[in-house]
Amino acid sequence: MSQAIANKVVLVTGANRGIGKQIVDSFLAEGARKVYLAVRDPASAAPLEQAYGERVQTLAVDISDPASVTRAAQVARDVDIVINNAGVLVPSNPLDDNGELALDKELDVNLYGLLRVARAFAPALEANGGTLVQINSVVSIRNFSGFGTYSISKAASYSLTQALRETLQPKGVKVISVHPGPIATDMGAQAGFDNAASTTVVADSIVQALEGQEFHVFPDDMAKQFWAGYQSYAKAFVEADILKEG
Repeated sequence: MSQAIANKVVLVTGANRGIGKQIVDSFLAEGARKVYLAVRDPASAAPLEQAYGERVQTLAVDISDPASVTRAAQVARDVDIVINNAGVLVPSNPLDDNGELALDKELDVNLYGLLRVARAFAPALEANGGTLVQINSVVSIRNFSGFGTYSISKAASYSLTQALRETLQPKGVKVISVHPGPIATDMGAQAGFDNAASTTVVADSIVQALEGQEFHVFPDDMAKQFWAGYQSYAKAFVEADILKEG
């Protein structure tokens, strides 16, 4: 049982499948007192409700809908950990005919969705000394043209995550940026990846990060290869307070 999770109240967006569902399972196994299942379709959370009963509570949340995020934050005032996992992928190159529409959709969910969640839940996290966890991606630091618009949206969400860290950390809120490589989810299959890493690897890495002081988390084998090359820059410029040091 993790002391960073035991008896905590957690909210997970996109909790009904993939990485989100694994986070729910893992956090409850680690002793979380309650998990809010933030999903677009409440019916999709029925298997988790049947498995965990009163330890979970479903909230209808579409992070592209500001009103639904605000309503969820009004209910979940007791939240200690918010994990913004929900995201969308539209396989597209920026120069494709649908490139602009794809980017609009991905930015609305992957970037503005994070902003909506952070803004709505910041008061509760500040009051409870909580943690905001954002699921980004290795494509946030390296664009891949086959899903170039998705990479753009994740680069933007990573930049926003850095801004949230600088804004919220002085207020007692920890921020964690998670950068998986290909993971065995519906989105991973949509992107065409075979033999992708297990969702358990991502959930376990978040548990470890909550127990430590990490901002960056690169959980799976491919992600660790990215981190090996990126770490020195990240430590020197992203994580360092270079304005204060200057």
